[in-house]
Amino acid sequence: MKRVSLTQHLVEQQRHNNAITAELRLLIEVVARACKTISHSVGKGALGDILGSAETENIQGEVQKKLDVISNEILLEANEWGGHLAAMASEEMETIHPIPNRYPMGEYLLMFDPLDGSSNIDVNVSIGTIFSVLKAPEGMGAPNEQAFLQPGTQQVAAGYAVYGPQTMLVLTTGKGVNCFTLDREMGSWVLTQRDMRIPEDTKEFAINMSNKRHWHAPVQRYVDEMLAGKTGPREKDFNMRWIASMVADVHRILNRGGIFMYPADMRDPSSPGKLRLMYEANPMAMIVEQAGGAATDGNGRILEIVPHKLHQRVPVFLGSKNEVERVTAYHQA
Repeated sequence: MKRVSLTQHLVEQQRHNNAITAELRLLIEVVARACKTISHSVGKGALGDILGSAETENIQGEVQKKLDVISNEILLEANEWGGHLAAMASEEMETIHPIPNRYPMGEYLLMFDPLDGSSNIDVNVSIGTIFSVLKAPEGMGAPNEQAFLQPGTQQVAAGYAVYGPQTMLVLTTGKGVNCFTLDREMGSWVLTQRDMRIPEDTKEFAINMSNKRHWHAPVQRYVDEMLAGKTGPREKDFNMRWIASMVADVHRILNRGGIFMYPADMRDPSSPGKLRLMYEANPMAMIVEQAGGAATDGNGRILEIVPHKLHQRVPVFLGSKNEVERVTAYHQA
């Protein structure tokens, strides 16, 4: 079987009805190269002195791991000189990162969570990088935070890399979802799954059960019904999976179905959820929808939320369509 590289795949997309622009293709290739570099650092682990805390906090008030900081720097440095971007925004930084004046300014905006699943870094469990690409608004001038505050429906590309037993890159440009595996000997991304599809029905769910006592009633009801199994109202048994790395949980769902939930809860009424709309929820929602799944915040489609700030948080329910629709209906009842 003929091997198709990421570059070849993107070039073919570019040629086919101009599905993507040359600039977007080059941008995705740069992001993919940066993910390759991060994968190399992850693979070294303690040998590369990248484990443990960086003794700093990010804008979210979370203690950063060394690898969080390293991954953020890798993505910034890889992407700022290519001429494809006007600015970048990262979960790890307070405000946007405009392209320095010494480099040409492009027409795209890049957002990323440089290392998702940080709590798993030191215990050798799968972690990943999530990214999202927007078009800069017409006549933007100097980039500012407002330029990034576009609904997820405006994304022109989204993807993630998962650093596990294999390093994989999952990508959508709005024409389905494809998966590439890093050939470590050759150093190239090879297309290994085309048009990934999420089954509409599932028997698996992913949620942090330790927060159960804090959940709102619709989530309590939904999970209790699943836990009741064959003897309950759902009349079938469910399995629970929770990796505490959104990338790893979503990757499992893309391959065999399931529902991932990170709901709002009653611990902090001022916080509508934990996951970030711009860096996690939007790109993952685009990928999941492109694979035939659904993604809501419990009330409506995540991709239709109009952001009002860069580090906005939202509840997340995504995965197999019928299950997402059920738990969303419970919220609306």
